[in-house]
Amino acid sequence: MDPLFLANSYFRRRRFDDCIELCNKVLQKNPYEQAFWYLKARALTEQVYVDEVDYDEEGIAEMLMDDNAIAQVARPGTSFNKPTTSSGGPSQSVRPTTQSGRPLSGFLRPGTQGGRPGTMEQAIRTPRTAHTARPVTSASGRYVRLGTASMLSQPDGPFINVARLNLSKYASRPNLSKVLFEYLFHHENDIRSALELAALTTEACQFKDWWWKVQLGKCYYRLGLLRESEKQFKSALNMIDMVDTFLYLAKVYVRLDQPQKALEVFNKGIEVFPGESTLLTGIARIYEGINDLTNAVKHYKLVLHHDNTHVEAIACIATNHFYSDQPEIALRFFRRLLQMGVYNTQLFNNLGLCCFYAQQYDMTLSCFERALQLASDEEMDDVWYNLGHVALGIGDMTVAYQCFKLALASNNNHAESYNNLGVLELRKANNEQARAFFQSAASLGSHMYEPHYNFSVLAEKSGDLHSSYVSVNKSLTSFADHIESKNLLTQLKEHFAAL
Repeated sequence: MDPLFLANSYFRRRRFDDCIELCNKVLQKNPYEQAFWYLKARALTEQVYVDEVDYDEEGIAEMLMDDNAIAQVARPGTSFNKPTTSSGGPSQSVRPTTQSGRPLSGFLRPGTQGGRPGTMEQAIRTPRTAHTARPVTSASGRYVRLGTASMLSQPDGPFINVARLNLSKYASRPNLSKVLFEYLFHHENDIRSALELAALTTEACQFKDWWWKVQLGKCYYRLGLLRESEKQFKSALNMIDMVDTFLYLAKVYVRLDQPQKALEVFNKGIEVFPGESTLLTGIARIYEGINDLTNAVKHYKLVLHHDNTHVEAIACIATNHFYSDQPEIALRFFRRLLQMGVYNTQLFNNLGLCCFYAQQYDMTLSCFERALQLASDEEMDDVWYNLGHVALGIGDMTVAYQCFKLALASNNNHAESYNNLGVLELRKANNEQARAFFQSAASLGSHMYEPHYNFSVLAEKSGDLHSSYVSVNKSLTSFADHIESKNLLTQLKEHFAAL
């Protein structure tokens, strides 16, 4: 069989290792075989290809060394940093929030669990990736390569020696330049060389090729030059309307913390591509990010109208129903995910909670048992924490205490478990132990209002009015509409006025 036909067949069937091995054999005999060079470059790229459309996890370096000026006191609804606007959804006392103040979403996406920290201390406390010893940085994100992928491709050295490439020569050959660009961008992660090649090729095609403008925008975005990236994406959209380009441009505005501009871009995209589920999902994510849950759910329902197997939309609508005190409806959505083949710890965890609150007790424990069987070490803490809540619901305080202890054994930084253990100790009249648990919870979960309020109540009862006053103010900073905290603050002010 013709080697080129066989290599191409391997590539189309996504058997990239076989394709690369066959190309290597031919290239060893004749290194100038362009067809095999082309196929091998594409196969190596496809092995590590990641779609750039989705949002990135911002690292500490990107957050704290970002020189883009952003208004410090943003208007409500115009910034992801200050998302606490009146949403029409369940309050923070019912639906928990992340560190950035956003409500928990039903689908874990990059950037949804951490916020943009204002100080180095907050940045260090942001969630880790895979429980590593370091916070999220671009180095621990999806661009990292253990060793170098290029060195692994051949035992005696890299497939393409980037330093010796004459990029001007490739810029005039459009078929090879696109493959080389994707190889440099995805496989080598050499953004500067990729940018140089894209600039030379754009110039060679007299600035008339929209694809190269999009690639320039991607390179600028990766280098943090967001305004230059914005110009390239806008220029590409002036030439031709493409769904991906709208998504890239919106992604730039999200990084610039301009949700309203991102919404404008998505809405323009919807006018050109009505019913496009990726654009509707983008709109729903923006609304969820600025805490406008009513509009978020409305757009997730629109996504399901056009694509009834969209996992993210089903999960987010189910979560919204659960926190809106409709566990039976949430159960139907989560069951739909199970029917679609989603089979993981998180889903059985959510099914267990929905069954419990919908009073289907026969299914609750079997769902949690399945969740525990599937759980990795990083997921075990949340399952035990939720089992603790089930035990509290049936009045078994001893089992609840053990469940929260097991959650802490899985993850020693689980702030919610510390808080609940403090409440259980307080019921046993172990005030000092309860105080220690509340302080641990408050230091680990600064975005939570519960440990601050609980500590404040305990301090007020023990006569430590100053500590109580400090803690209740922190509670109101986290959740300004908490009635009990407001009442306690009023009592403390009356005490101070009487002194």
